[in-house]
Amino acid sequence: MENFKDEWYLFDGIDQIDTPALVIYPERVVANISRLKAMVPSVDMLRPHVKTNKSVAATKLMVDHGITKFKCATLPEAEMLGICKAPDVLLAYQPSKIKLEKFIGLIRFYSHTSYSCLVDNIESAEMISATAKRHGLVIPIFIDLNVGMNRTGIIPEAAFELYTKILLLQALEFKGFHAYDGHIRDADLEDRIRSCDSHFTNVESLRLRIEEVGNAYPLLVAGGSPTFGIHAKRRNVECSPGTFIFWDKGYHDTIIDQDFLFAALVINRIVSRPDDTKICIDLGYKSISSENDLQNRVFFLNAPNLKPYSHSEEHMVIEAGEGHTYKIGDIFFSLPIHICPTVAMYDSAFTIIGNKLESRWPITARGRDLKV
Repeated sequence: MENFKDEWYLFDGIDQIDTPALVIYPERVVANISRLKAMVPSVDMLRPHVKTNKSVAATKLMVDHGITKFKCATLPEAEMLGICKAPDVLLAYQPSKIKLEKFIGLIRFYSHTSYSCLVDNIESAEMISATAKRHGLVIPIFIDLNVGMNRTGIIPEAAFELYTKILLLQALEFKGFHAYDGHIRDADLEDRIRSCDSHFTNVESLRLRIEEVGNAYPLLVAGGSPTFGIHAKRRNVECSPGTFIFWDKGYHDTIIDQDFLFAALVINRIVSRPDDTKICIDLGYKSISSENDLQNRVFFLNAPNLKPYSHSEEHMVIEAGEGHTYKIGDIFFSLPIHICPTVAMYDSAFTIIGNKLESRWPITARGRDLKV
């Protein structure tokens, strides 16, 4: 667990940065990648989700450390992985017809990358198969399972029938199952293990059923940052955490058994003093993830006792109390409660190496447009 008294985040050159700004510490990113690898029996079991970093630079660090398989949620993220020459990419999304045509464009252009996608119903499977056949392709697919998120996916009890139908479609290649369990985040590890095992009982029964009829025991892609270590003990599994690479205050407080380092934050300045007890900083909800309640959006590393008073598009007002000594221009090092959507708000991030301002990392996949 991080020591909040440690001032690791300070660096020379901060006066050169306009705020609000996203700041990344690559040395800590590398440390988190090493921690991740140490938590699974083999690097081949890893299929990290790039929704958190959305960055060529961060992805290449993972490739440099032997990670060859990745998961993404958007077409720009899939393209970013193609740019990185990632060997194996799962688009963890069931494409509509329009999205599928764009996806096929990526498959053709980034031919060094093997792309796959999700499907959870026979109508979509037939559409993907027919479109792939028209393009002269066979598209690898994973069947998406609903294990309690109740967002997408077919329930495991109904998936065997879908599996058998998909095997008959000429332009699809069944690769395995996908199950995201983002709702499982018990603070106590033993409680989390029990919850995870309970939600995946029917998934394991499904995989055994397929083996019992004479087919290979299917691959399962499962687990975000809170549960990937649990799934790593299962048979024929790939783990797909994402937040681990930058970490955030939300998981730091709830997933206390993991020791990933904070590797990204937002820096801000005081821009106004509305009255004698309040200060206003340039941290609007265009600058930091704000889906949580007001008191659960940000933690100020160099002012841990301060709490937000109000929040708007460009500003955050903070109650600092009587007699405070904060001045216009003072800098806050703001740790997001939720880092993933925060990163997506920035075109680039400043990088800090050896406590010095170094360069910038483009947040390559934050937009919607493709390069091809």
